[in-house]
Amino acid sequence: MPINRPFETASTFVGPALGLVRDQVLRSTTDLFSHADDPLADTERYAGDPGLLGPDSVSWPVIADVAAFVGGIRALLVQTAHPEVVAGVMDHSSFRTDTLGRLSRTSAWVTATTFGATPEAEALVGVVRSAHGRVRGRSARGRKYNAADPALAAWVHNALTDSFLTAYQVYGAGTLSADDADRFVAEQARIGRLLKAEPLPETASGLRSWIVEHPDIEASEAQADAVAFLADPPFPLAVRPAYRALYWAAAATLPPTLQEQLDLRPPVGSIANGRLAIRFLRWSLGTSPTLDRAMARSKATVEPATSDAA
Repeated sequence: MPINRPFETASTFVGPALGLVRDQVLRSTTDLFSHADDPLADTERYAGDPGLLGPDSVSWPVIADVAAFVGGIRALLVQTAHPEVVAGVMDHSSFRTDTLGRLSRTSAWVTATTFGATPEAEALVGVVRSAHGRVRGRSARGRKYNAADPALAAWVHNALTDSFLTAYQVYGAGTLSADDADRFVAEQARIGRLLKAEPLPETASGLRSWIVEHPDIEASEAQADAVAFLADPPFPLAVRPAYRALYWAAAATLPPTLQEQLDLRPPVGSIANGRLAIRFLRWSLGTSPTLDRAMARSKATVEPATSDAA
């Protein structure tokens, strides 16, 4: 009589089932960011080019980690706290009618400037600077805004830097030392300078203080509308539960003063649930293909020129 091995029998079903789950998560995540041109489409052409930051930077492993999903959401929340910045988004952005397109374009910016070859990064910087020049208006509190204004560009950029750093420190695969956290901020400041953003703190503590103590932040109706949208964007049904966990994971890492201004009350357990969600995504998605491509390009050997002459 054959011996019954229930765990071995179950594994013949569990293994394929887990593979299907992984494939579904990978497809769903990829679909979210596939609504813009691939910013590294031709990156292999630039063999040996390390890009703006390079493989020895702190930024590459930090932004390649899936905790960057939380960082991206957090950055959008922080950015809404500035009335002129959020007015520019509400008045000029297509985020309501083309949410996935806007998400993909933002992701393309981060990808190109962090991992792209130098020409790829510089090309996208030119596109963004040109687009910013057309974003002008007046906020509800009566102040004029221009997205090319160095102070407003700094708020957007610094919010992104602080959010990626915070998300990694709370949800990342590792924890940065104080020195490496400062290196990350200084590396990201190099990108901010390409957009003429000013000021750009170059230490983690200086950056956090600059955001929390910023004199221009203030609650606004546009902020409330933007936060409500971010809480429940029109994403495909399959990704909404995961997004919700990441949203609250992001909100839970905001400084108390910003939580109060944005009227956010993260549920108990938001950080623990966020860590579980990130671990699941890290298992499902594996290593970053963007990091792999950038690493391969930067370490590739440039073929010497050859002559057909005899």
